[in-house]
Amino acid sequence: MNEKAGRPRNQKNFIGWSWGFGVATAHIPRAQKFFGAFFQKRTAYFLAAATLLVLARNIWTDSTFITPRPTTIMTDRNGVFMAQLGGGPGGYGYWPVIQVPSRVALAVLALEDQRFWDHPGVDPLAMLRALRQDATSGRRVSGASTLAMQVARMQHPQARSLGAKLTEAAAALVMTARYGREAVLAQYLMLAPFGQNSHGIAYAAEWYFSRPVQDLSWAQIALLSAIPQSPSLYNLDHPAGLARAKARARLALIRLHGQGIIDMPDYTEALADLAQLTPRQYPERQPEVLHAILLTAAMAAQGPPAEQLHSSIDLGLERMVDQIATQRLAGFEAEGARQVAVIVADRQSMDVLAFLGSSSYTAQDEGMVDYALRWRSPGSTLKPFIYAQALDRGTISPVSMVLDAPDSGTGVDNADMRFLGPMLPAQALANSRNVPAALLVRKDGLDASHWFLNRLGLSDNTSPAERYGLALAIGGLPTNLTRLLTAYGALANDGAWRPLQWYDGQPQPAPEQIISADTARLITLFLADPMARLPSFGRMGATEFPFPVAVKTGTSQGYRDAWVVEYTAQYVVGVWMGRPDGQPMDELGGAASAARIGQDILLKLYSNETDGQNDGSFTPPPGTQPQEVCASTGAAAIGHCAQQMVVYLPDGTALPALPVPGLSAKFRIVAPLDHALFILNPDTPPGLAVLPLRVASVSGPAQVEWYVDGQPYQMANAGETVEWPVTAGRHVFEAESPTTGLWSKPVVVAVQ
Repeated sequence: MNEKAGRPRNQKNFIGWSWGFGVATAHIPRAQKFFGAFFQKRTAYFLAAATLLVLARNIWTDSTFITPRPTTIMTDRNGVFMAQLGGGPGGYGYWPVIQVPSRVALAVLALEDQRFWDHPGVDPLAMLRALRQDATSGRRVSGASTLAMQVARMQHPQARSLGAKLTEAAAALVMTARYGREAVLAQYLMLAPFGQNSHGIAYAAEWYFSRPVQDLSWAQIALLSAIPQSPSLYNLDHPAGLARAKARARLALIRLHGQGIIDMPDYTEALADLAQLTPRQYPERQPEVLHAILLTAAMAAQGPPAEQLHSSIDLGLERMVDQIATQRLAGFEAEGARQVAVIVADRQSMDVLAFLGSSSYTAQDEGMVDYALRWRSPGSTLKPFIYAQALDRGTISPVSMVLDAPDSGTGVDNADMRFLGPMLPAQALANSRNVPAALLVRKDGLDASHWFLNRLGLSDNTSPAERYGLALAIGGLPTNLTRLLTAYGALANDGAWRPLQWYDGQPQPAPEQIISADTARLITLFLADPMARLPSFGRMGATEFPFPVAVKTGTSQGYRDAWVVEYTAQYVVGVWMGRPDGQPMDELGGAASAARIGQDILLKLYSNETDGQNDGSFTPPPGTQPQEVCASTGAAAIGHCAQQMVVYLPDGTALPALPVPGLSAKFRIVAPLDHALFILNPDTPPGLAVLPLRVASVSGPAQVEWYVDGQPYQMANAGETVEWPVTAGRHVFEAESPTTGLWSKPVVVAVQ
């Protein structure tokens, strides 16, 4: 075969390609080595750059000023310490120093950073000194932290190490460059620890010496400047710590004197002051005031932060209230009472003077629960507002007759299952009769009554009126002691409602006129009349005082809650007593328990009064005059009237005279004798002491109906002697001839 013909086609090109491929593949290892090294270097550069960026970011963050929320010092109305509120990281304090007083700056720098104005945030000379001292002694002798480095460490604490020190140094350099030395100094003085878990020299000035930092003396400045180096070592609460702090303070004064900053007279005076200097010792926070502190703090937290918060609480009064309530509660434990809450407020301003949320702030008996805020059934304490609405709407007047009778159609009964018949509104309210109050709710309308109680702030208005029904009048609407006391404040202040005042400067809306002034004064007079409480509440009990007091008690169904709210011309007092589990007490009502506490408190408040009337009488509505009316009819008390009452009516109001149905001298009571006095024999068994009742024998009447204290007692034949079981007190006896309409003249006797 021809050689030329036998050579493969494109052989030359094939050979060239093969040679080129061989050359290329021969250089692959070297290419890999070259490009691998290139990429490795780039990765290293990238990692290094990323690391530097992270470090730079961390340093930038560490050098950024932080501003913790300042602590508020709460005091009572007399300036006595109550609490610290709103602690920042690591404790309390952190009051900003807007402008650093020059004397403070000089004293702090004399001890902490003498070359502060010369270095850029890190002091190389101090570092060299520290390294030399540490190397010589073989241990850490002194530090080299500047104020800027300390600020960085206080803002971002971390374990002490070389890396941490380098980070602090870098942050200090950046911080000083960013903000300037003056700002760094102010930041240090806001964050530096000054012992007792507090920070910042402005806060320390108030904490230890009760004065602004600008008003500190040289001795006080020097003593405070000594603390930040080691707050535990220089603890001013301990004698040894105070002595060490004074020694370091003397060093500051020596340096300042040596620098010519303090002259000799001031230096000598400062040393003498320092030797006698005693920081203020704060009292321990008392448990009885914790609920008041928490509630005041919650109210104040709604506004901007403040360095000082002056509470309306009077700590002396708070302790007195706690002592009375605790002692009384112990006496009622046998009847099942376990907890108590009390509020005392100034009547005119509604400042909360004392606030006891529980008998003790402990887990025992759930004392950490604030029972003044807990929703409970208020019993009869809502009735004054039912009568106030009826008076304002014209449903009743002071001389209207309200009916206390069974089968009223309300489905409501009286707690004592007794019925007193027609009554004046003052009597029905003061006797706390359930039936008349329910009838008034029905007359005024359930929705209107519910709306009115909500407007007074007694409810949160989340449930419709139908849920409560006519029980609105007798405690079916839950409320709490704080809301109840506020509503009674409207009655006490001529119908003007205003919220409770917890601290100075608390935002207050304008008073809202919810009840007319005339009606509020009438209700007050109803509640302050001890005669109007008869016969349901006896005289000289827990609801009676030697000075004018408007009182209303309440007891919830099943004796689960006992209440009283009372007010004078100066105070409004509210008391709740009950059980944490809501279980019934042993027939312990408001008049027998809570009213005792309220009475004790008011008597103590007025114990310095030489005359019980110094508190002042309650003022009747303007343009009214007192008039005597018959309690059983509301008509003018002329002629026959078993019980008279004084009511205030507009000038010129003419009352009809009480019809006198055939008073006759022939129809008279012959036993007992009028104005007789009877002494009970203590040896007579109960139930056997009786008083004979007899009328003169007359022609005509076949039967006689006897009335005792205005209430029907017994029907008898005309000549029959009726026996009445004797009870102590003043009693009125009357006889009526139903067939002739004749009435006897009332006979009044006293039994002792």
